Amino acid sequence: MNNYDIFIIGAGPIGLACGIAAKNAGLSYVIVDKGCLTNSLYNYPANMTFFSTSEKLEIGNVPFMSLNAKPNRQEAIEYYRRVVQLHQLNIRLFEAIETTNRVGDGSFEVQTTKKRYKTKNIIVATGFYDIPVLMGVPGEALPKVLHYYNDPHFYAFQKILVVGANNSAVDVALETWRKGAQVTMVVRSEEIGQRVKYWARPDIVNRIQEGSIKAYFNTTMNSITSNTVNINTPEGIVEIENDFVLAMTGYQPSFALLEQLGIELSNDSIRQPSYNPETMETNQSHIYLAGVVCGGMNTHKWFIENSRVHADMIVKNISGQS
Repeated sequence: MNNYDIFIIGAGPIGLACGIAAKNAGLSYVIVDKGCLTNSLYNYPANMTFFSTSEKLEIGNVPFMSLNAKPNRQEAIEYYRRVVQLHQLNIRLFEAIETTNRVGDGSFEVQTTKKRYKTKNIIVATGFYDIPVLMGVPGEALPKVLHYYNDPHFYAFQKILVVGANNSAVDVALETWRKGAQVTMVVRSEEIGQRVKYWARPDIVNRIQEGSIKAYFNTTMNSITSNTVNINTPEGIVEIENDFVLAMTGYQPSFALLEQLGIELSNDSIRQPSYNPETMETNQSHIYLAGVVCGGMNTHKWFIENSRVHADMIVKNISGQS
């Protein structure tokens, strides 16, 4: 059995930062991820640009040099891979968590799809991009309905329905429209989201106002068929011819994993995990949270730039308890 001081779940930027902090403190650790390195970033749209500047995405005192004012997905993937190489981090990829159990001495045994580990502490740094928030409408399981988006060329000259009004939805609408798609947006609220990137929001508003992109506000999805969609508008149900539905309805943390670990969640729609904001330790001793997973469904609260500090906070607390 592999024995470690810290078992880190998630090989995204914050999980990597936790590994660096553990290594700097002289603690043994392993970082395990069910997917590839920085799996969430890898699954971002090919043309995605970060809101943050490159220096705010840096970890481990490794400079992040970008050719642009705002770095893109490919630059970030290259950067974090270089961080792993420079720090020679101990990582296990494509290895999912199956069970976790606390044993008699207070430590944990973790069984993955490949190995069994024993650890004194667990850090959950899993992010939230792996599990989409479903619309819950008939026809959502059809192949034409997608919750992830990669390259706009695939949708050229197709009839696209985009569900949502925040950054992902706006990027999809603009990029596919520029590749010749006929784009319609379905927006639950009365306007495009205020959190949309400052350079993209005026663009989408102007495209809607001029009629290049059709938008239905105060509207929700009703049902989906192979060739159409039905939406609930303030004027009643409207049927639209359609080839693809891109449901940019957001994503959520793995609440099943948090519950498996015994972490308490709030009873409201946010499902806020319980943790001490000074140490990041949860209601379960020696289990910690790091990164965006701390926000529950409030996925706009934590980002790489403001949660990098979690790594040092956690390792400092673990070192003090040793």
